[in-house]
Amino acid sequence: MPVKAAGRSESTRTGDKRPGADVDKAPPRILGLIAGMGQLPLSIAAEAKKMGYYVIGIALQPPADESLRPVTDDFHKVRIGSFGGLLSLLKKLSVTEAVMAGKIPKKLLYENKKNLIPDLQAMKLIFSLKDRADDSIMKAVVKELEKNNITVHKTTTFTKNLLAPEGVLTRHKPSKDDMRDIEFGWVIAKKIGQLDFGQTVVVKKMAVMAVEAIEGTDEAILRGGALAQKDAVVIKVSKPRQDMRFDVPAVGIDTLRSMKKAGAKVLALEAGKCIIVDKEHFLQEADKAEIAVIGINPENI
Repeated sequence: MPVKAAGRSESTRTGDKRPGADVDKAPPRILGLIAGMGQLPLSIAAEAKKMGYYVIGIALQPPADESLRPVTDDFHKVRIGSFGGLLSLLKKLSVTEAVMAGKIPKKLLYENKKNLIPDLQAMKLIFSLKDRADDSIMKAVVKELEKNNITVHKTTTFTKNLLAPEGVLTRHKPSKDDMRDIEFGWVIAKKIGQLDFGQTVVVKKMAVMAVEAIEGTDEAILRGGALAQKDAVVIKVSKPRQDMRFDVPAVGIDTLRSMKKAGAKVLALEAGKCIIVDKEHFLQEADKAEIAVIGINPENI
C-alpha cells in the first residue's frame, strides 16, 4: 500500500535491493532521480541501475506521471510547488547524489492551480530570483540542493549513449537547400539560447517561421509548420553556456509527431549536446515518417 511521506509525498518500494539489505555487500550508491514528464527519466533510471545505483524516483506532480514506478528501486511523488517537501524527502532518504530530467513546462508557473501553490521554501527561492529565465530558476534550485549537501550530476552522465552523433542518422538526407536553412537557423538558435528563452527554431527558405519560447519545442514546431505549410526545417541546439545538469536539449517521439503533423521534413541536432530519447526507435520512426535527422558539429557551421 502507498505510504505517505511527511504528508507531502507518496512512496512505494518497487524492489528488494534496499541499501544495507545484504550485510555481505557494501550498500550501493543512492541516486535521487528528480523527474518531470516524458521518457527521458526512464532511460536515465535504467542506465543508473546498470552503473550500480540504487535509484529513487521522485515524480514532480504535475506534470510527471507514475511511469517511473516500475523502473526504480523506490518511488515517490511530490507536489511541484512543495520545494521544502522535496528537500525534506531527499534528506529523509539520505540522498546525497541527484539528477534532474524530464519536461517541466514553464507555463505551469503562470497557471493558477491549487496543486501549484508554492510552499514557503519555494516562495523564498522565487523571490531570490533576478528574473524568471530558465537558467535563473534552475541554477537557484541546484544551489539550494547543494546547500543541502546534494551533488547534482550532469544529465549526460547517464545518457552518453543517447547523445546525437555527427552526420546523417536516417535514410533520408537533407538537400543542399535544407543545409542552407540549417546554417541560417543555427546562428539564430544559438542567439535565442544565449538570451535564455528557447533552443529551437523553425526555418523555411532562409526565413524564420517560429522560435521556441515558453510554449516549448513541440508547440513551436506546430506553429512554425502552420506558417511554412510544408517542408520546414527544425534546428535544436544547446545554449552557448549550457549547464549540462539541467535543461539539456532533448527530442523524442513527440517531437517527430509534431514534425509530421506540421509537415516538417528535416531535424538538425547539435552533435554531442542533444539527447535523442529511445534513439533506435526514434530513428526508425523518423524513417517511416520520411523525416531526415542529422547531427551537426558546430565547428562545421
